[in-house]
Amino acid sequence: MPTIVGSGLDRLATVRRATRGIERRTVVRIGIVTAVAYAAWLAIGLFGRPYNFFDMKIYHGAVVWWASGHDLYDFIAPTTTLGFTYPPFAALAMLPMAYLPVAAAGWVNAVGSIAALAVVLAALLRPIVERLGWSLWFTVGIATAMFVALEPIRETLGYGQVNLLLFALVMADLIGLRWRSRRGTHGRHTDGVLLRFLYSGSWAGLGIGLATAVKLTPALFVVYLLVTRQWRVAATAVGTTIGVTLGAFALVGPESRAYFAGVLWQTERVGAADMTPNQSLAGLLARLYDSIETPGLLWLSFSVLILALGLSRAATARAEGDELTAFTLVGLTANVISPISWTHHLVWVVPAVIVLADAAIRRHEASRGLALRAAQSSAYKGPPVNGLRPPLWYPTLTGLRHAVAAAGLYLLFLVSPIWPYEHQLPEVSHYQDGLFGALMENSLALALIVLVAALPWRPGAEPAFYTLRTARVPAGAARR
Repeated sequence: MPTIVGSGLDRLATVRRATRGIERRTVVRIGIVTAVAYAAWLAIGLFGRPYNFFDMKIYHGAVVWWASGHDLYDFIAPTTTLGFTYPPFAALAMLPMAYLPVAAAGWVNAVGSIAALAVVLAALLRPIVERLGWSLWFTVGIATAMFVALEPIRETLGYGQVNLLLFALVMADLIGLRWRSRRGTHGRHTDGVLLRFLYSGSWAGLGIGLATAVKLTPALFVVYLLVTRQWRVAATAVGTTIGVTLGAFALVGPESRAYFAGVLWQTERVGAADMTPNQSLAGLLARLYDSIETPGLLWLSFSVLILALGLSRAATARAEGDELTAFTLVGLTANVISPISWTHHLVWVVPAVIVLADAAIRRHEASRGLALRAAQSSAYKGPPVNGLRPPLWYPTLTGLRHAVAAAGLYLLFLVSPIWPYEHQLPEVSHYQDGLFGALMENSLALALIVLVAALPWRPGAEPAFYTLRTARVPAGAARR
């Protein structure tokens, strides 16, 4: 009996020590996440601009004006020439904030946007952290804090924009495609019709459709779905856009007619093409030509070229089993070819950094496997395994260029060197600070173009479809 009691006490002591170790590790991780979040806050103060929910004040003022019986698109924000530029469906979605003070509406939007970013990052990082054996909540906590400091995210939050919410809607369809490719195996044994429908992924396309009903640029994802012959998802997206737009027509007909007959075509409502925060191809060309307007034919020619390049590379990425890179390429292409892409629109650099970082990890892991097999093969007199004998530096440096690219892209959008060289015609030429200043003023636009042309995909990484080809992807390919 004493032996039994003693062994029981030993087991209890072991459990207590393990529990204390887990608690200590959790406290340390919470402290690290807090420190990263504080560093991100300092970085926003250092590299960001003064933020006072400028755009949210316009949205809030417009819906308050509208709710009081005035015409929505007649609203002009005080001390500005800016009014409401979104379609009536977006105004209906924003209408509840008319009952909140503008500061409260801005903070609600900021908290909701950060939560949406965290949920998206959890979905995007989960396959990676499971492969590497990392903690999901710890990785997502650090990633969320780090990405909040980037130019597109801090501008979205500080100005009270909706880009992260639209980004989350589009990425929700990526998750739906993943679940749909697995034939709903996640929810096959789940109780409840709603949960089974959710895990089936049959709703994929709803997010893109809703995002397109709010802003036109997500419509490029519909084109991508058609190019890759995802007919059902494309039909769901188009049907959703048409459905909610017609619903808005039924509810607020005068505003819908005013928007589609006039406001939609008044491009001057959003600002001049050459403004520094417009980091699209059109803005780049206008600044290079030192003109307020974009050279139309040149912009159209390059836009068609970049559109073809972006969609073809996205289709190839999907065929190779990397739907995340495919979606990222489409989002980046939309940023480049849109006439206006303010810096807060460029949220697609977030998955681009993730793709580059994971590509670096995969290549490094694959090189370690090759080096191990080569080292084992040298233990006997025969030839190396598969004829492979990589140099000694191979495991260390493989993937370095992708890691450098990921770090460089992150730092570029953290520092955002466009603002020290911001110029506005006709007062100041865009070449006021020479070629270096012009390069810095256009640096984000140039980075987007390079990403569309060179962002790598990861064969077999996260396929969102099932074919014999993806079923035959060898285990090692997932690490390449």
